[in-house]
Amino acid sequence: MVIEGGTIHDGSGGEPFVADVGIRGDTITAIGDLEGAGSTDRIDARGLAVAPGFINVLSWAAETVRIDGRSQSDIRQGVTLEVFGEGTSLGPLNETMKARIEEQQLEDHPYPVDWTTLDEGLERLVAGGIAPNVASFVGATTVRIHELGYEDRAPTEAELERMRELVRQAMEEGALGLGTSLIYAPAFYATTQELVELARVAAEYDGIYISHIRDEGNQFLEALDEFLDVARQAGIRAEVYHFKAKGKANRPKLDLAIERIEQARAEGLQVSANMYTYAASSTGLNATLPPWVQEGGLEAWIERMQDPAVRQRLHEEVARPAVGWTNNLSLAGGPEGVLLVGFRSDELKRYTGWTLAEVAADLGLDPYDAIMDLVIRDGSRVQAVYFAMNEADLAKKAALPWMTFGSDGGSMAPEGVFLESQPHPRAYGNFARVLGMLVREQKALSLAEAVRKMTSMPAENLRLDRRGSLEEGFFADVVVFDPETITDHATFQQPHQYATGVRHVLVNGVPVLRDGEHTGATPGRVVRGPGSDPATGGDPE
Repeated sequence: MVIEGGTIHDGSGGEPFVADVGIRGDTITAIGDLEGAGSTDRIDARGLAVAPGFINVLSWAAETVRIDGRSQSDIRQGVTLEVFGEGTSLGPLNETMKARIEEQQLEDHPYPVDWTTLDEGLERLVAGGIAPNVASFVGATTVRIHELGYEDRAPTEAELERMRELVRQAMEEGALGLGTSLIYAPAFYATTQELVELARVAAEYDGIYISHIRDEGNQFLEALDEFLDVARQAGIRAEVYHFKAKGKANRPKLDLAIERIEQARAEGLQVSANMYTYAASSTGLNATLPPWVQEGGLEAWIERMQDPAVRQRLHEEVARPAVGWTNNLSLAGGPEGVLLVGFRSDELKRYTGWTLAEVAADLGLDPYDAIMDLVIRDGSRVQAVYFAMNEADLAKKAALPWMTFGSDGGSMAPEGVFLESQPHPRAYGNFARVLGMLVREQKALSLAEAVRKMTSMPAENLRLDRRGSLEEGFFADVVVFDPETITDHATFQQPHQYATGVRHVLVNGVPVLRDGEHTGATPGRVVRGPGSDPATGGDPE
């Protein structure tokens, strides 16, 4: 195949140039004037940008591509690699964990949890046929649940050693590093030293420590200090997930946090961050309640909230500013700033797209009781969107030299089961907004730099083999797009709308998007990290 006449943004951040790209099999074999080259297939890219496929460094697409392997909403934005593992990962699992996953599956899409290790879980995804490549961190939460369940206590030395060994096994299978998500139970229960011990194992394999830090609101700076302390003590490269300051009162802390990271980098610590391109976050209603009530897992949490004494205590704690935990309700300015977008219960799905204030009024409850009752009635944490950040900070963050991008969402299509919930629009528009809003409209960064931050920079941070650049000998993950028209269309009220402007996408040399339409091809592979051991089946490809 030859992609001819496009303007090449090779991922380096350097000046673009017009050239052809030659591909044989899964590999880029030539870049230059290939007019005379024999080719059975040519893509006309004249007037368009040709770039490496984009890397989604924070993806929750593991479940959505299991339902629909086409990965439509991300492929149509040029994403060719989905990276999982924010705290939880597809493995390692024990029998109790497998049973719990099967119990919580969507009724319309059950699947056997017939794998144990992280690598086996990724391979199961690929075996089902998926369009993008996939990679993952090993989740520190998953490792903790494997040994301690949902208990609020420190591991014994024997348990900690087993946790270390689980991290070691995952790293040798190809995990990219250790991922944490510390605002959620049971991850919240881990001490700094526990994190250091696990991160040291990942560091032995040149992995990275990546973290949803313990607080992004009232204790944002303290949580960032803990993150930097883990990196220093463990001697590991580190990255902050979806870097942000939440809550109006905390907005001035963003500049202070930037200063802290830049000071750490000046001292020699290899620290980076990623972001999504919206001023609202999305997670469950569990992020409005203190972690102590969630000890023991979902069933114990639901049972506990039916105790009048517990409910009264929650009323009091949620109504005041949180200390030592993250209260997304207060950070969003109250129930009017919380949009409910995902329910399991058919009875409650009519509230999809309502604010918490509207639902509470409809139920005749105050917002605190509404939160508790919705979780109890739905049998889930209930997905919500929280409007808690400053829109003006997006351009500032995107311009930082150590910033990359991740959607923090799934990859789906406006059809079938996906229409039963209302996702955050980042699932359909995160990367298109980088190129349309931040580059073309706001000029927060150049097109070449934006491409670098979505390709070679995350590939280097994650130590990926022959990914993230348009170079001879690299894998042919390629996106062809129109920089003048690429646009996101998804909104918070109508999120199921594809971005436009991407014309062609190749994954491992196979066209998955051609002339703006999905081909149905599923050439995705497992991409493994620097510690992968060929002797244990961890060959990088």
